[in-house]
Amino acid sequence: MALSDKNALVLFSGGQDSATCLAWALERFEHVETLGFDYGQRHAVELECRETLRADIVAKCPQWRDRLGPDHTLALPVLGAISETALTREAAIELSESGLPSTFVPGRNLIFLSFAAALGVRRDARHIVTGVCETDYSGYPDCRDDTIKALQVALNLGMEQRFVLHTPLMWLDKAQTWALADGLGGKPLVETIRQESHSCYLGDRTHHHPWGYGCGTCPACELRAKGWAAYVGR
Repeated sequence: MALSDKNALVLFSGGQDSATCLAWALERFEHVETLGFDYGQRHAVELECRETLRADIVAKCPQWRDRLGPDHTLALPVLGAISETALTREAAIELSESGLPSTFVPGRNLIFLSFAAALGVRRDARHIVTGVCETDYSGYPDCRDDTIKALQVALNLGMEQRFVLHTPLMWLDKAQTWALADGLGGKPLVETIRQESHSCYLGDRTHHHPWGYGCGTCPACELRAKGWAAYVGR
């Protein structure tokens, strides 16, 4: 049976990118649900930000309130258990011998999108939205446009569906991502994402910066800070 073209499922981690993608989806689809994953990530504090973010986004942008549906969280501890990475262990964030950053969790986005598609069948959602991008990213191969396109084909063949995997940030840098949020919900949405979303790999919510909370030194914080400075400097 064909899935509803009016329904979307957003992979919603609680970070800047996924919060912007949630706003993007709410602007376009009649019914939007969110999905998060608890896989033993070192920065699990991001999961705690999700409820506040969801509530604050529709409070600041009430035109979307009736479009926001339930939130789902799936526990995938096995992913963290089999991953020897700086996101799932107390390990240094550095480049590995393979040339990939130690924060790369092998198969993570492939697994996340496969579970999202399975949930999409249950929730009658044809559209799946994820915040991966090639422009400002850490070299993760499962964030590439080619990977997402190939996975869309595989999911549609394997589930006999016609999912559409949306990547609204694929060709945007972090400054453009801030600008997209501004265009969708104005300064109130930007402020919500700045204050309530979480990107820091170390899970630091004690240090506050102009761009939000974080340690200020990990790659995620540096990328977010650079993007914020470019956005406000326009």
